[in-house]
Amino acid sequence: MDPAYAAVVQIDLVALIVDEYDPAIAFFTDVLGFDLVEDSPSLTTDGRPKRWVVVRPPGAQTGILLARADGEHQRAATGNQVAGRVGFFLRVDDFDATYRRMAEAGVTFVREPRAEPYGRVAVFLDIAGNRWDLLGFG
Repeated sequence: MDPAYAAVVQIDLVALIVDEYDPAIAFFTDVLGFDLVEDSPSLTTDGRPKRWVVVRPPGAQTGILLARADGEHQRAATGNQVAGRVGFFLRVDDFDATYRRMAEAGVTFVREPRAEPYGRVAVFLDIAGNRWDLLGFG
């Protein structure tokens, strides 16, 4: 592989299909503690209004583009973007405090915390219904 190419490549955004922008922004910023990086007016490819909404964990490089479902095909994928598997992974410094805070905020955990060789893990649902692993130690 060309080292010059590898030095400039990173995953910038991952799209997450949501029902509506504002409740999704609130979930990711108020509940998960992400930063709202951008919320700008935009247009669909055929000229209809939409928003370009990006959230990102504090200090992270990769962000999540919150994309409002557009049409039946996309609405059907909301909450099932990875066919029912855990498809997103949130690593935190203080697992216990984060788990407690999320549970108190009403986040749905579908698997209680357990110990694994790589740390503690619990599975939760985001606002759209996608499965995430909460990962950490302590």
